[in-house]
Amino acid sequence: MSLIVSDRYSLIIGLGKTGLACAQYLAHQGERFQVADSREYPPFLDQLISEQPETPIHLGDFAHDLCLSASQIILSPGVSMQEPALVAAAKAGVPIRSDVDIFAQAARLAGVPIVAITGSNAKSTVTSLVGEMAKAAGLNVAVGGNLGEPSVSLLANGIDLYVLELSSFQLECTTGLGATVACVLNVSPDHMDRYDNLMAYHQAKHRVFQACKAAVINGDDALTNPLVPGSVTQTRFSLGDPDVGQFGVRKEGDKEWLVKGLLPIIAVKEMAMSGRHNVANALAAMALGQAVGLPMKAMIDTLMRFTGLPHRCEPVANIGGVDYINDSKGTNVGATVAALEGLGPDVAGKIILIAGGVGKGADFSDLVGPLSRYGKHTLLVGEDAQHIAQALADKVTFSHAIGMQEALTMAHGLAVSGDLVLLSPACASFDAYTGFEARGDHFAELVRTLV
Repeated sequence: MSLIVSDRYSLIIGLGKTGLACAQYLAHQGERFQVADSREYPPFLDQLISEQPETPIHLGDFAHDLCLSASQIILSPGVSMQEPALVAAAKAGVPIRSDVDIFAQAARLAGVPIVAITGSNAKSTVTSLVGEMAKAAGLNVAVGGNLGEPSVSLLANGIDLYVLELSSFQLECTTGLGATVACVLNVSPDHMDRYDNLMAYHQAKHRVFQACKAAVINGDDALTNPLVPGSVTQTRFSLGDPDVGQFGVRKEGDKEWLVKGLLPIIAVKEMAMSGRHNVANALAAMALGQAVGLPMKAMIDTLMRFTGLPHRCEPVANIGGVDYINDSKGTNVGATVAALEGLGPDVAGKIILIAGGVGKGADFSDLVGPLSRYGKHTLLVGEDAQHIAQALADKVTFSHAIGMQEALTMAHGLAVSGDLVLLSPACASFDAYTGFEARGDHFAELVRTLV
């Protein structure tokens, strides 16, 4: 009897953080694979060569024959499925999978529950909040995905719960995720430079619900309603008065409460996070936590101490009665609208907004409403400043600034006691910074020079 050795291999496309994690995972599993990246010098090339010197690596344009010869393609989220070689491979029947697909298969085999969270905005906050709630409940929880560590890097023995933040890019080629509970927090236009229209983006997001056992739905956003079988438990959260067994907000006496049906849970003022948008985030996190059996006490305790994430409506300083807030993670219009609507009602004066960067094909007209209600002036910077200006023209007051330093100097000059200076760009940062973190750090550093 002779052994037949297959020459088929898995092909990892993209050698960023996710691609490297997939290479490490497949190597640990003893699987044959190759790696391809369109860049001449991808960021983790040296590390891969050091760790796995025998792994074939292909740099430059993706070769059709390389993709067609693969047993499967594991696609990094930064690479579009519309690449010609990938289109040809898909037509030829080569499976195209994500790292999340690989992760979910292993997690299901291990019998570990998965909380899967996506949405245009707030997914990092809610993912982190659920993770903290699980820790408070004494669970060994692994948190990652689009946030922190790639999903396959989380796989380990002894994990009680996985909590994943997932992007639309990751979900595009994830099939049958099978989460214990899945949620689309909200849907607003984003990445319109990659998707043909909002429906295509919406459909990618809703892949998170495939084969889920329970779903959490935003009752204030019809675009989050999933098409799932009747056997799937559905729980709604809303900033309004909830139905029995659902999560919402109710005023009792002089206090607003987060409630489940008729049961008060925690007063809004007792939460460590501020802003209306964070009330919604807290409700979503409790609904998700309930679905995987987290005790209410652990969830309440977490809400009383969790102050939020860096660069997400993060207080920087109060100078002369003016608050300076870093919301650099507001990288799309929906996120900036949420920040304006969440913070605006509690501002004694008005908001001076700093916005701009790489707009990703966005429609900025949704900024007009909240800026009309809460804004004093908007300062526009970056590559797509003119596109934002066109959306705001004749509706709200704005000025152009050359870079963050000039924008902040102008904002400082316009602000009076009671006002709020808000960096919430509604754009990506890559025209001027390495990422939203660097942009937020620069803003905070400049604010501190004003003291």
